Order: sequence, then structure tokens, then C-alpha cells
Amino acid sequence: QVQLVESGGGLVQPGGSLRLSCVGSGFTFRRYAIGWYRQCPGKERELVVEVTNSGDITKIADSVMGRFTILRDNAQNTIFLQMKSLKPDDTAVYYCKADGQSSLPDYWGQGTQVTVSS
Repeated sequence: QVQLVESGGGLVQPGGSLRLSCVGSGFTFRRYAIGWYRQCPGKERELVVEVTNSGDITKIADSVMGRFTILRDNAQNTIFLQMKSLKPDDTAVYYCKADGQSSLPDYWGQGTQVTVSS
């Protein structure tokens, strides 16, 4: 059974930090590009950052550049999103996606809520 499971979300004050995790199972994790996406209330889902199967960043949103970093551990089938200097505008449900890039199926996690508020 294919699974992508996000965790690490929660409530944090503006300026704070969080680390999200995404663990994949049931598919060959190391073959996939992985992206973190978010969906803010009332808005469409947007890409935050994407990395290649070896962990190189291919895309990153301007709004998070310099504040969010990503680390990929293929040995653990895990990808981390380290978020710092969080702002209320970062409030969203964060999803990870295994991107098959048209040659393999795509998979999505169920999402984890991040709320930035004082």
C-alpha cells in the first residue's frame, strides 16, 4: 500500500520555527522527485519547494526563499521541510507529493496543518 505521511505541523507564533516530515512507503521513494505544497484558506494549492530524487532543489517559491530549507534522506524514505521566521501568511495545510514526472504515478500525502498566530 502506497503511503506518504506528513507530520510535524502545529501552532507556532510568528517568527517561530517548525520542521515537517514526510515519510514514503509502498513505492520506490528514491526514484521520485518530491515536492512540498501548501494550501492556504480560500486559495489554490501552491508549490513551496521541490527537489530531485537526489535532493537538489529545482523549484522554490519566492515567498519562502531564505526561510525554508529542505533535506532529503533516501535511506529513511523521508523528506524534511525546515521552516523558520514563520509568518501568518505561512498558515496552510502542507502536503508532500511524490512526483512521477509523467513516467511514474504521482502520490500525495494527507497533509499537516501549520498555523502561525500569536
